Amino acid sequence: MKERPKLLKRLMDYGNSDFYPFHMPGHKRQYRNEGVNEFPNPFSMDITEIDGFDNLHRPEGILKDSLEWAAGVYGSDKTYYLVNGSSCGILSAISAAVSNRGTILMGRNCHKSAYHGVFLNQLEVKYIYPQIIPELGIQGGILAEDVEELLKSYPEIEAVLVVSPTYDGIVSDVRAIAEVVHRFHLPLIVDEAHGAHFAFGKKFEYPVSALELGADVVIQSLHKTLPSLTQTAIMHVKKGFINIERLDRYAQMYQSSSPSYVFMASIENCICYMEEEGMKKLGLFSEYLLDIRRRLNGMEYLKLLSKDIIGQYGVFDYDETKIIVSTRNTGWSGSQLDQLLREKYHLEMEMCGADYVTAITTLEDTKEGLERLCLALLELDMRVSSISSRMDVTKQDSREISDNRTGHIFDGIYLTEESRCSISEAMDGKRYKVLIQDAMEKVSAEFVYLYPPGIPIVVPGEVLSGDMIEVILEYKDLGLHVQGMEDEAAEFIYVLGEM
Repeated sequence: MKERPKLLKRLMDYGNSDFYPFHMPGHKRQYRNEGVNEFPNPFSMDITEIDGFDNLHRPEGILKDSLEWAAGVYGSDKTYYLVNGSSCGILSAISAAVSNRGTILMGRNCHKSAYHGVFLNQLEVKYIYPQIIPELGIQGGILAEDVEELLKSYPEIEAVLVVSPTYDGIVSDVRAIAEVVHRFHLPLIVDEAHGAHFAFGKKFEYPVSALELGADVVIQSLHKTLPSLTQTAIMHVKKGFINIERLDRYAQMYQSSSPSYVFMASIENCICYMEEEGMKKLGLFSEYLLDIRRRLNGMEYLKLLSKDIIGQYGVFDYDETKIIVSTRNTGWSGSQLDQLLREKYHLEMEMCGADYVTAITTLEDTKEGLERLCLALLELDMRVSSISSRMDVTKQDSREISDNRTGHIFDGIYLTEESRCSISEAMDGKRYKVLIQDAMEKVSAEFVYLYPPGIPIVVPGEVLSGDMIEVILEYKDLGLHVQGMEDEAAEFIYVLGEM
């Protein structure tokens, strides 16, 4: 007889452990805090569209009132509650803004859901590349002048999609990009999934939301940085460059036909909280965070990404709630630092890259939790010399190792890739399976990406270069989560047959 599944017990055990979450969701399991402590047992209010509770797909009563109230809070012409996450909003926005088999201009660093929208609508895609921050090996911002140049070169483009902030908190000059896009009479869609707190943080000097900077559709994941349940998100729209009737149609298609009232209540409760008590909490959190960052800025080996980067590499602003720690001067990979933080200090990071880790902090983080992270990183920074010497890695050697490794990786991702066909043609074409190391110069029929964050290294239809293959194999060697291929072991990849 099969053993009974243990997911619920595992979740309960983890919730009762001393592991501290520097990852999503934004409520940080602080269920006793003001934002969620009055939220009842979800089973007690898990209903369907019964009399008096309206219908999200045709709101006429309580949900209509709630949506209009939310639009007033954010200053949008229309706001949507999304129970299928930001991915649902991104898919809806792409489908509404671009005709079937049309052309979209989008950041090459977009989330995989944007690529799924391209596939589902059989779109042609032109890429806008972010700048690179070479000393950290992470993506910078997108330049408005690069957007303009591509719009001039490809008049068939129907919409523009960019990510701001990035997974690492990098904010592009959305106002300048919007002005360029609108001169071409096109809509600008901004994936602001990681910036749901921006709308409430102006007095605390957080970046300004894209909705206030001229974007036409803005998608935010409440669950990433605010106290709301996982899978809850919102989409805001400004009239003028987007067909709202088409957006309505696609939002209904991509949303569940049985939207969770628990999720909708969580969305509304989160916005209510941020309008009142949450603002005070955000202020206190900001003070704690600034103190932690000030202390971490003194680290000798581990390096912290800070607002000093603003004005360089296309970075218009930076969200300091993302704590990005580079391991380039340590001889450690990002996964090694991630493992040390987990095993020795019981601190769970959001993700690790080749040579950095990302910690997501939110207003629901406790002062004690932030202090644990700070002390752990300071202690590890002091240990780098002795650990490196035992690994026979000097400070200079470790820098060379790290620079060489990350240079290859980021060249592989961000140099312009050669595409032989569209994403939909590649995914629907005749294909066969080969070992990744034997796939050079073949055309990929699959995505390859790290998850998180879900940004593709390889997109279907692209030629697998030697650099790309080196990137994939190196990521695997570093213990990072290479996904997207049907082969769960990430040893084989499907490629196209004769074209």
